[in-house]
Amino acid sequence: MRTTPLIPRVPGARRSRKKIWLWTAGLLLFVFLACAGIAAYVGWQLTHPGPAALDDSPDRLGLAYENVQFKSRGDDITLKGWFLPGKTIDREDSGKTGIIMTHGYRTNRLQKSAEALDLAKRLTDRGYSVFMFDFRNSGESEGSKTTIGFDEKYDVLGAIDWMKANHPGKIALLGYSMGASTSLIAAAEEPGVSGVIADSPFNHLRLYLEDHLSVWSNLPQFPFTPLILGILPGLVGVDPDHVDGFAAVDRIYPRPILFIHSTRDASIPISNSESLWEKHKDRFDMWATSAEGHARNYPPLKEEYVERVTDFLEKL
Repeated sequence: MRTTPLIPRVPGARRSRKKIWLWTAGLLLFVFLACAGIAAYVGWQLTHPGPAALDDSPDRLGLAYENVQFKSRGDDITLKGWFLPGKTIDREDSGKTGIIMTHGYRTNRLQKSAEALDLAKRLTDRGYSVFMFDFRNSGESEGSKTTIGFDEKYDVLGAIDWMKANHPGKIALLGYSMGASTSLIAAAEEPGVSGVIADSPFNHLRLYLEDHLSVWSNLPQFPFTPLILGILPGLVGVDPDHVDGFAAVDRIYPRPILFIHSTRDASIPISNSESLWEKHKDRFDMWATSAEGHARNYPPLKEEYVERVTDFLEKL
């Protein structure tokens, strides 16, 4: 009877397989650590952008204004801005709603892409006073960190405190992009706000960033978006779940909100505004435009924009 000879085990083959496994594990660990390092660096850069310098002023448009500085509510950060008094044409104009403008990410009170200063002139010409200011770490304000609404809501609340002390009457917020979302968050906590005009907001910071962080990071969605969102809370103390527009609009209701958003906005899709508007259509209004770009609805639609905004303000 023939038997099959046993094939002896080769110790070297086992060692070779172990070495390959160790090399693979080491390579994967290196790749993970490298990606985590890039994510941490980019996350830090995104929350610490250099302030954009002011390169314009109300002087260019012949506007009367006051340089203002005030404290963010609850902390010692000094913020700076302009108060532009509305022109008083008759006695009825003296009681018109005061408007606080809030700007977007990586810009300042000028919000130049939206021509905010030009809009402010048109509003003051109609008797509305306008307060334009720089968020922390923006323009001329103090601070070194931008938190996309998490801490900026205290800046808006500080601006509301200043308006209450210096401009008797109703207060409305008009914000762009990050400023629009932050205005919603602040208005939810401040019953003194009579209404909000939200131009191109995101609806919930974490949900928005999970799908669109690559727009701002310029990195592939995977693996960097999950890494950045996982690292940010511990790195800079920001919890994106707390910048929640859905919860904010429920608390603002039944106060009115006017959402303005372009169907051609690739940075923050119009679905963000629509999802907030749909929660309370009986008190919220939605104006969908076809303007090109993000938060640039005013420049190509100036007359209609002013009419829609002033119509909203007159009803407060």
